Amino acid sequence: MNYWLLKSEPLTYSINHLQKDGQTIWDGVRNYQARNFLRQMMKGDLCFFYHSNVNVPGIFGLMRVVDNYIPDPTQFNPQSKYYDPKSTPEKPRWHTVSVEFVSKFSTVLYLKQLKEEFSEDQLLLIRRGNRLSVMPIELKIAQKILQLAEQKEI
Repeated sequence: MNYWLLKSEPLTYSINHLQKDGQTIWDGVRNYQARNFLRQMMKGDLCFFYHSNVNVPGIFGLMRVVDNYIPDPTQFNPQSKYYDPKSTPEKPRWHTVSVEFVSKFSTVLYLKQLKEEFSEDQLLLIRRGNRLSVMPIELKIAQKILQLAEQKEI
């Protein structure tokens, strides 16, 4: 099993939306490096749900990959802001995963705390200039994040 961090703006899709829906497709990623990370995800991998573009960003919970290497349907929809006219159903350029809700942390692991706990080499999220919406998390770092969250979970 691998660990990942997926970012979403809460006004677009939040951990509360995922908790209510139970499962969702993680569509709309249009960065090649992030797409390549999505392509590497396997069923059963765990992902940290990170809220970005908020006053105090942080990790809000955990989700699990339930299906992988799915052609992102938004690339084929001309009405979607994620439409890609160069992509076809026969040769999709963008792939994604489907995730399910696992847990919501009772207290958020805020970016400030993550910067205190980890170095830029340990956690891509805190590296200056990094704006990726999908990134891998090393096992020992994921375990520490889970440990920090356990201390705060109900």
